[in-house]
Amino acid sequence: MDPVVALARAGYAGYGAVPPSAAPELPGRQVGTVAQAALRELLLAWRLDEGRAGTPDWNPLGDYFAAGSRILIKPNWVLHENRSGHGLDCLVTHPSLIEAVLEYVALTRPAEVVIGDAPLQGCDIEVLWEACGVGDIAERFRQRGLDLRIADFRRTVLFGATLGSGRAEDIQDISKYVLFDLGRESLLEPLAPDAGRFRVTMYNPDLMIRTHAPGRHQYLIARDAIEADGVINLPKLKSHKKAGITGALKNLVGINGNKEFLPHHRKGGSATGGDCYEGGSWLKARAEDLLDHANRLPNGRMQALLEQAGGMVNRCAARLSEEGDDNLEGAWYGNDTVWRTSLDLQRILAYGCADGRMAAAPQRRVIHITDAIIGGDGDGPLAPDPVESGFLTGAANPAAAEWVHAILMGFEPEKVPIVREAFGSFSYPLACFTKQEVRVRTADGECAPRSLASAARTFRPSRGWVGHCELETRHDRVGEQPVVA
Repeated sequence: MDPVVALARAGYAGYGAVPPSAAPELPGRQVGTVAQAALRELLLAWRLDEGRAGTPDWNPLGDYFAAGSRILIKPNWVLHENRSGHGLDCLVTHPSLIEAVLEYVALTRPAEVVIGDAPLQGCDIEVLWEACGVGDIAERFRQRGLDLRIADFRRTVLFGATLGSGRAEDIQDISKYVLFDLGRESLLEPLAPDAGRFRVTMYNPDLMIRTHAPGRHQYLIARDAIEADGVINLPKLKSHKKAGITGALKNLVGINGNKEFLPHHRKGGSATGGDCYEGGSWLKARAEDLLDHANRLPNGRMQALLEQAGGMVNRCAARLSEEGDDNLEGAWYGNDTVWRTSLDLQRILAYGCADGRMAAAPQRRVIHITDAIIGGDGDGPLAPDPVESGFLTGAANPAAAEWVHAILMGFEPEKVPIVREAFGSFSYPLACFTKQEVRVRTADGECAPRSLASAARTFRPSRGWVGHCELETRHDRVGEQPVVA
C-alpha cells in the first residue's frame, strides 16, 4: 500500500481549452484542455511507466491495469443541479476529466469499461448526463472500439426533491449486486448496541435496522465494482457537511445500491446518545419523530405533510437556538457514524470477493484521481460554492490521498474523523503505513504534506464544522493563488 500521493497543478483554475501541447502517446498526439494537460502532468509526476515517458509507447495506467482488464470508473455524480446556484463545475467530477482519464484507460486495452455511480435518490441522472455530455463522450470512445457502458447503480429513485414526490423501487435487478456482511468486523459495530438510532436522510429507518444491528452490518455493492479487475475512483474534492471532507474516501458511497444499507448519522442529539445534532433540543427531537413517521409511510400527501411539519418544527428550534442551527441530519463535526460507513465501503472494495466473502489480501487494483481543478466548499456536498483550487492528485491509497487533501484544503486531518481513522488498526486495513510516512510527489520531487500548507487554497468548512477542523496556519483566501506543485 503506497503512501505516495502525486500532485499536479492545473495551468488554469477552470476546464476550458488550452494551447495544444505534445502527448505522443495519445491518438491525437496532443492535449488541448486544462483537464487533459493536468492529468498528463499528474501521471508524469506519479512516475508511472517512467522508462517510456515521453514516447509513443508510454502507457502509465498499465502499471496498474493489465491488458484485458475490466475497469470501473467511479465519478462523483451526486446530483443534477447545484443547490447553491453555482453550477456543476464545483459539484460533480468534470466530464473533461472523465474523458481525459478514458484516453489513458484506452491505452491499457481493457476488455470492458464501466462508468457508474449511485447518486442521490432525487438526482435526475438523465439531466445530469445530458448536461455533462456523457453520452457523447461514451459514443466517441465506442467508435474507437472501446467496450464502454454507463451505469446508474441506484435501486431506488425519487421523482422530486421531497418525500411524497413519488418513487420507483427495485429499478435494478438484485442480481446486479453482491451482498456483504462485515458482521463484528464492521467499524459500525461499536455503535451497534443502539442500532435502532441509525438513520440516512429520507429513508425508512425500519429498513435500516434489518441491515445494521449487533453482529450484522450489510452492504449491497454493485457487481460492476466487485467483479472489476481495477477501479479508478474519480471524486470531486469538496467540503462535506456530515463527513467534513468528501474526496477519495467518501466517494465510494456511490457503489452501494440501496441507501438503507448506509448509516449516515444516529437519531438524537449528543446529549441523549445520538449524533444527529449537538446538544439535546426537545424541538429537534420532535422534528426527528415526525420525519421518522413520514419516512415510514407510503408515498402520498400524508407523507409530504409530515415532512413539512418536521421541517417547521426544526425551523422553530433553529430560531430559538443561539446560532440559528437548523441541522437535522448529522451535519456537524460530532458525527461519529458516517466515517465508519465510508471506511467500511473502502474495505469492501479493496478486499471483497464476488461471492460476498472478504479475502485476506486486496482483490483488485484501485487508484484515486481527485478532481480539484475547481473544488467545492461551504455547504457541500449538494450546495457547494466554487474554489479555484487548481490541482489534481493521484494515489494508490485513499487514506494517503485524503490526508494530503485535508492539508491542501486548509483542514487539520487529525480533526476530521474520516481522514484520521482511515489509518486505524482494524481488520482489512486501508493503510499499512503511518500518517508520518505519507509523501507528496510533484514534478520537482517529494515533500512532506504539511510543507504545502502555506501554499494551499483554503476551503471554507461546512457550517457545522467551522472552528473545529481548520489548520492553525490557515490564512485568508483573499489574494491567494492556486497551490503550486
